[in-house]
Amino acid sequence: MKTSFSSLDFRQTMGKFATGVTVVTTPDGEGVHGMTANAFMSVSLEPPLVLVSVSKRANTHRNIKKANCFGVNILRDDQRDLSDHFAGRRNADLEQKMQYYWHHDIPLLSDCLANIACRLWASYDGGDHTLYVGEVFALKHNEANPLIFFEGSYRTLEQ
Repeated sequence: MKTSFSSLDFRQTMGKFATGVTVVTTPDGEGVHGMTANAFMSVSLEPPLVLVSVSKRANTHRNIKKANCFGVNILRDDQRDLSDHFAGRRNADLEQKMQYYWHHDIPLLSDCLANIACRLWASYDGGDHTLYVGEVFALKHNEANPLIFFEGSYRTLEQ
């Protein structure tokens, strides 16, 4: 065990944990803001709560605080382009084709593996991130395979 390690060591070690890939969406004035996140988990069944970890430097951090709500869009294995787009590798063609639907005041991406609409329940300091806990008040899911992230790259269940 290393007791002295770099942030790269930490990142590589955490990359050994396979995760699904989500896009967290929030209203942003008249539009929509989103970010790719794999630091997402369920917290409680009663009440239904989920958690997403958001960098304090991210625009999403400010938008969640301002809107008091957020959406979580779980991506299918054929939606790598959406993950890349919301991770900062903008794609103008994709952006024009993207479709959202709104549940109350929360924008959600159409045709994902699952969509979850949340009201902000609590927030906790997490170092350079904030842990946002959302109370789920609406959800839907479809049948498909998930997009998976492992060791810094996308995977599918077939790999």
